[in-house]
Amino acid sequence: MADEQGRFAIGVIGAGMGAKPHALALQSLADTINVLGVYRRNRAELDAFCSTYGFAAAPSYQALLADPRLDAILVLTPPNAREEIVAAAARAGKHVLLEKPVERTVEAAERIVAICDNAHVKLGVIFQHRFRLASKFLAEAIAGQRYGRLETVHLVVPWWRPQQGYYDQPGRGTIAQDGGGVLITQAIHSLDLMLSLCGPVRAVTAMAATTRLHQMETEDFVAAGLEFANGAVGALMATTANFPGGPESLTLNFAEAAATLTAGNLTIHTRSGDIISEGETSEGGGGADPMAFPFDWHADQIADFVDAVRDDRAPLSNGHTALLVHRLIDALMRSSREGRRLPV
Repeated sequence: MADEQGRFAIGVIGAGMGAKPHALALQSLADTINVLGVYRRNRAELDAFCSTYGFAAAPSYQALLADPRLDAILVLTPPNAREEIVAAAARAGKHVLLEKPVERTVEAAERIVAICDNAHVKLGVIFQHRFRLASKFLAEAIAGQRYGRLETVHLVVPWWRPQQGYYDQPGRGTIAQDGGGVLITQAIHSLDLMLSLCGPVRAVTAMAATTRLHQMETEDFVAAGLEFANGAVGALMATTANFPGGPESLTLNFAEAAATLTAGNLTIHTRSGDIISEGETSEGGGGADPMAFPFDWHADQIADFVDAVRDDRAPLSNGHTALLVHRLIDALMRSSREGRRLPV
């Protein structure tokens, strides 16, 4: 329900470490989006967050959902706290925009997607790498078949996360809170972007491990071979044990060109000798500071979600596209445990 200025009304649930780019994005969209309130269980940290960004504090998420002005909620809680909130929002007829991942397991993610489908509310999932200028340029080129058939894919996520101050935080890198390690918490962004550009993966052969650089329950290193449904083949390496951390890169070899996305920058070398560059400078969050990236991509994704609600279409990144990356991560981890090639 638009306010007197015609703005879309959003409530925010969760305001932890990952909320900063969302807050900055919402501030930049203030002409079109009205943040009705923010809820976080820790009242002192909630008050500090709202004071920093100029938002109102809500007494509970139920109070936000009960507000007749509310159009949608932005859920930024850890993944183990999602399903109850999404179910309550769906019952209230409110649309949902979720921080990645949807949940900790494929089964739980499927339940959340079904809840929103059955209630006929939109479900968007934050995968901001799709909204980089370079990503959008390459997506348009692929859609137009500009460089011919895709042949090989090479994805490297050489990130670093320290033990002290990151993995020592309660719940970090655990199955109970996060659902996994480097794949579902960090590399999921690059995996989603890869799938959006290359199509689904048909089968995987993987090895996952926890290096001696970290004391944690889940994996901090994964290597895998990928077989795509379109016949392309690929390789994946993702880690948070690569000090001091570097930008992720995705290289696609087509029949007529090779394209490399390095964080937010794209370079294309065509077989005819042309070199095409697109993108913007960013750190990408590969080092010890996981928030070292701009908020513009979040702003573009939130704006797309609002447009999707108003136009009654699926958001560009939605529950069903997110399930593709969840199923890929599940297959990678099962392949490592079983020591064999597995279908996705």
